[in-house]
Order: sequence, then C-alpha cells, then structure tokens
Amino acid sequence: MFNWSEIWLHMGPPALAVAGVLLVMGIASLTVFVERLLAFRRSRAASAQFATAIGDHLSPSAVERVITEARNHSAGHFARLVESGLSTYRELLSNPDGSGLTPAESTRRHLERRVDVLIADLKRGLPILASVGSVAPFVGLLGTVLGIISAFQGIAATGSGGLSSVSAGIAEALIETALGLAVAIPAVLAFNYLSTSIARDELTLTNAAGELLDRIERWGESPSDV
Repeated sequence: MFNWSEIWLHMGPPALAVAGVLLVMGIASLTVFVERLLAFRRSRAASAQFATAIGDHLSPSAVERVITEARNHSAGHFARLVESGLSTYRELLSNPDGSGLTPAESTRRHLERRVDVLIADLKRGLPILASVGSVAPFVGLLGTVLGIISAFQGIAATGSGGLSSVSAGIAEALIETALGLAVAIPAVLAFNYLSTSIARDELTLTNAAGELLDRIERWGESPSDV
C-alpha cells in the first residue's frame, strides 16, 4: 500500500513536470492575492488619511494645499484622482489647451480617463488569478492522463496485470487532478473576492470624480479664483 510520500517519489518525469507547473501556478496566484490585499489596504488607509486632512472645506483658495496633501498621500487612489483633477484644472486655467472646451469640461474628460487608469491599476494581477483558476484543472487532468498512460505502458512492458499492478499507477495519476483542483479553487475564490472589492473602489472613485467636477464647475472659469 502506497502512502503520499511514496506516491510522490514514484512519479515519473512527466507527472513531476506537471506537478511543478501546478506548484508554480499556485505560488503565482497566492503572490498576486497577497500583494493585492496589501495594496488595497495601503490605498484605503492613505485615502482615508487624505480625506481627513482636507476635510469638507475644498475651495479655490485651498487648491494648492489640497494638491500638496494629495501628493503626500499618493499611495491612495482617491488622493491620486483628486491631485490629477485639480492639477489639470489649474493648468488649464493658466494655459488653455486650444480645444475650445472650457477648463471644467476638459477636466471632466481628463478625469474620466484618469478613473480608467486607476481602475486598471487596481485590477493589476487579476488576469493571473483568472488564468490559474481556469487552466489549473486542465493541467491536472493532463497530468492524470499522462500518469495513466505511463501506468499502462508499465503493465505492457512487464506483462503483469490485475488490480494490484494498476492501482499504484492510477493513484499517482489521480493526484495530479487533485493538485490541479487544489490550485484552481483558491484562485477562483481569490479572484471573486478581489473583483468584488475592486467594484466597491471603482464606485468610490467614480463618485469622487463626479463630486470633484461638480465643485469645479461651481468655482467658475476665472484664473483668479484658483
């Protein structure tokens, strides 16, 4: 009767290669998940500190201070959004871009693009989780097929048959399927969790951009206002 360690030691080169690939995929998905969790925590903490620092008193006279505070909390996506919007608006007031649009309208278009960039940054690494979650079971199945082929080749070479001669090879092969599922299931759960978390942050950034634009439009177009 084989135990887990004996089964691992008796795996052939193809099965070990597949197991190695699955191990790399598992490490990659775990790395992405942990890195994204830490990145989200840093971003939310910095954004909360920035929001506390500026309070609810954003006015034309406070633009420079808000931009400085945003740069001091650049780890936060919210702070980066506000800094980008206010800096663009201030620059357009002094140097119009020649598009014929008002500074507020040009800033609106800039912020729409900026929100897309920030959301893409939040989603960095998610394709790896999606790929691991969808591909790992098939890689495990490939290992199983290769293991079964190897087992039957051994039977054909030795001329022996029966359940005892086949069971060890089949057990080795099925471990690959189990390993593939063990890698894929956490990757899918991590992908779904991060996607939900990103959706909340995306809504927050979109609302923040809208509120910032509403305030900018109320300030007027005079360079002396900012």
